[in-house]
Amino acid sequence: PILYSYFRSSCSWRVRIALALKGIPYDLVPVNLIKDGGQQFSAEFKALNPMQQVPALKIDGITLSQSLAIINYLEDTHPNPRLLPQDPKKRAQVRMIADHIVSGIQPLQNLSVLKQMGEKKMEWAQNCIASGFQALEQILQHTAGRYCVGDEVSMADLCLVPQVANAERFKVDMSPYPTITRINKALLELEAFKISHPSRQPDTPAELRA
Repeated sequence: PILYSYFRSSCSWRVRIALALKGIPYDLVPVNLIKDGGQQFSAEFKALNPMQQVPALKIDGITLSQSLAIINYLEDTHPNPRLLPQDPKKRAQVRMIADHIVSGIQPLQNLSVLKQMGEKKMEWAQNCIASGFQALEQILQHTAGRYCVGDEVSMADLCLVPQVANAERFKVDMSPYPTITRINKALLELEAFKISHPSRQPDTPAELRA
């Protein structure tokens, strides 16, 4: 497999965690979203992913984009360890939390949106994340065990950790979200989350390396 990734992309990080958890070796091709006006806009990359976004994964003779579609494919083809619970209610909760983050929070503070916001981008990002985290904190109080849904790592957790990193980068006050903070801390102790971390990627700038 070949993963097209950017060290700081939270969507790419979700996929890196899934690949690490499932023990799937891959080659990484960095796509710098800032350099050269954004390498994702090159004709070569547009041919790979018409949405001109990372991640993209070449695997088993196909090219997939969109992090959850990629993770679902990995789940279907490499079912161990499981990232979607067998219980239908828990499975629905995992998908709900994942969608809440990947549809309801992350796109609103994404690079393409922030460019439109000009000087207000920090305030905008903080408001979008805080609003989403208020709802997420409430949901997790009903679903969480050690992790987002019970005590097994799931697709929801793969979405949570990169989003908390975004919140910290945009200096969001995390004190109102004790459940999110607790789960994030527990997940960051796991090896798959450590090795996939933005501070430990081949394209991480020297000053941001762990």
